[in-house]
Amino acid sequence: MSRTAVLGTRALNRATLARQLLLQRAGLTAADAVAHLGGLQAQEPQEPFTGLWSRLRAFDPAELSDLLVRREVVRVHLMRRTVHLVTAADALAWRARHDAMLRQRTLATYRRELAGVDLDELAAAGREVLADGEPRSMAELARALAPRWPEPGPRALGEILVAALLPVVQLPPRGLWRTKAGVRNVLLSTWLGREADPLSQDPTDPVGRAMARRYLAAYGPAASADLRAWCGLAGLPAAVSALREELVGFRDERGRELLDLPDAPRPDPDTPAPVRFLPAFDNAILGYHDRGRIIDDAHRGLSVAGERVVLVDGRVAATWRAAAGTVTVAPLRALSRPEHAEVTEQARALASFLSDGESDRVHIATRD
Repeated sequence: MSRTAVLGTRALNRATLARQLLLQRAGLTAADAVAHLGGLQAQEPQEPFTGLWSRLRAFDPAELSDLLVRREVVRVHLMRRTVHLVTAADALAWRARHDAMLRQRTLATYRRELAGVDLDELAAAGREVLADGEPRSMAELARALAPRWPEPGPRALGEILVAALLPVVQLPPRGLWRTKAGVRNVLLSTWLGREADPLSQDPTDPVGRAMARRYLAAYGPAASADLRAWCGLAGLPAAVSALREELVGFRDERGRELLDLPDAPRPDPDTPAPVRFLPAFDNAILGYHDRGRIIDDAHRGLSVAGERVVLVDGRVAATWRAAAGTVTVAPLRALSRPEHAEVTEQARALASFLSDGESDRVHIATRD
């Protein structure tokens, strides 16, 4: 394929579905899927289970819970300053690379409250408190330091500590299957037995290069702006420049340059796409600056509002929710009879999954 070939929206859609394991369910382990996807956004603790159910054959939620308990995957503030479920290896490799962004984004919210606070001094004091290895909530950590820094208030003090200054993980039972639990934090080094990798001084940004390759493997073809939107990091031009010789280039219909790994799958645009149910804040949508390949502009707000969505023919065509053993689907457009039947079939399977086999009730709402 020519380096200047144009990829239409449907071609990009099918490439995204293939990379995101949504074109056909994969026979991967949960750990390998989390690694391939570069993590799953997980501020809503139960959502990653649906994300993996939609992507993996015969997914057992106990497998993901066990990974959290065995410390092979962890819940951390990372990409875009949101809580992500990532492999322990990625948390150790990526945390320092995100440090400046985490500080900047948290300060953007609490700059007035934290004016005059020496953040390095605050971080050192927070580490001292957590050095005993005792899990603490954000409020407990803030209360421990409030006598020394009373002005910011507990919310600002806690947020800057756990979301930016301190590399911490959220401990189980938070994030375990069908379990409700509050957030308890410990240092990443305490939980995983070693400190996160230090930030490299190499100007070619080896960590950024590795992240860019991983991103393209799971999201490409994509523009540099898409990569930035996924990770929240602005300082990746050096990494992308260093990779250019090993990448292939395309254009989208708007003329944007798209980069990709040479041997990554780019299916025929006419490849059939099955119905898939996505959880709230799924990175298949949020992982792009230009989300037009998978969601219409009219519905773009759904992707940041925490709505769970249904893909029909590869695009967002409905929202869904689950309550009392019933999966309710609200179409955003008219569904054909075959589409309605496939949505119903997948909704029944999802209802059974979410209820541990106790219910397969489905309700497809009528459009006004």
